[in-house]
Amino acid sequence: MEYVLLGNSELRVSRICLGCMGFGDPTIGQHSWTVGEEPTREIIRRSLDLGVNFFDTAIAYQLGTSEQYVGRALRDMSMRSQVVVATKFLPRTDEEIARGIDGRQHVLNCIDTSLRNLGMDYVDLYIYHIWDYKTPAEEILAGMNEAVRSGKARYIGIANAYAYQLAKMNALAEKRGWAKFVSVQNHYNLIMREEEREMQPLCREDNIAQTPYSALASGKLAKRPGETSLRQARDSFMHFKYDATAEQDNRIVERVVELADRYGVEMTQIALAWLLTKVESPIVGATKLHHIEGAVKAFDVQLTADDIRYLEEPYVPHNLSGVMAVNKPTMSEDPVWVTASKNK
Repeated sequence: MEYVLLGNSELRVSRICLGCMGFGDPTIGQHSWTVGEEPTREIIRRSLDLGVNFFDTAIAYQLGTSEQYVGRALRDMSMRSQVVVATKFLPRTDEEIARGIDGRQHVLNCIDTSLRNLGMDYVDLYIYHIWDYKTPAEEILAGMNEAVRSGKARYIGIANAYAYQLAKMNALAEKRGWAKFVSVQNHYNLIMREEEREMQPLCREDNIAQTPYSALASGKLAKRPGETSLRQARDSFMHFKYDATAEQDNRIVERVVELADRYGVEMTQIALAWLLTKVESPIVGATKLHHIEGAVKAFDVQLTADDIRYLEEPYVPHNLSGVMAVNKPTMSEDPVWVTASKNK
């Protein structure tokens, strides 16, 4: 395993992050393809054996049961002090807004709930999961800063954000003397490379770590034509993200298959070997032991410059998909940056 400092932080993380969206009670929450507590423990134990020390979950994953499973597993294995745990919070609900709960209090309420789920006193990385267009950015940032100052979070990150949002938030944090984002978790892989336009240059210039999700495009970059899985059969969100561009994306998938055959490895290794040349620590989900085992084997593959060009050449521009497309602002819905009182 290789390790790297996470952006402008002191967190030393494995260059593979175990994504925990596949963990949690499958009878509740958004996904029916998740695995229960015992398989979760087995995958976490194997990940630790392989040198993975970076785990990413969220309060939204299966109504908090992902956090609960991950927290109990790490606690029972006596590994808390040796790992980096990240979790995420969602925007305010309409009910919270109606009750007058502002963004700062929302963040503090959420981290307290996550810490209870995890059974931990702090998280290493606390992530703003989805941009909240109904809440002043300053309120969100104030809550995250307070979480850091109180010791409930060591560092903060952001996910599903535009480059301008990350830049303005960090500028606001610097102006206020608050904690700044050290990482960004966006949608980025070999068939979805829009992050290269603005986000990637910003991150490189400001030393902000990239920890992208959908590293294997929800399995599209790990499955040969005709192969399927329970997730591919049931995950409507995956189809929302990729079905519209399937024809053009398949040309890239075919090249991944070709290189995998040439090197005598799995497709996973080729797709991740490419991604590891671009970012610090991609998030790789696992619902079976061989998923994380295959991911770690990516370090055994050394792609040449010609290989990289060959994989990248068929790419065409993609429309945004996923939560950024769903929550994309309109011209009349610009983000609110500061509270009304600050504008007076």
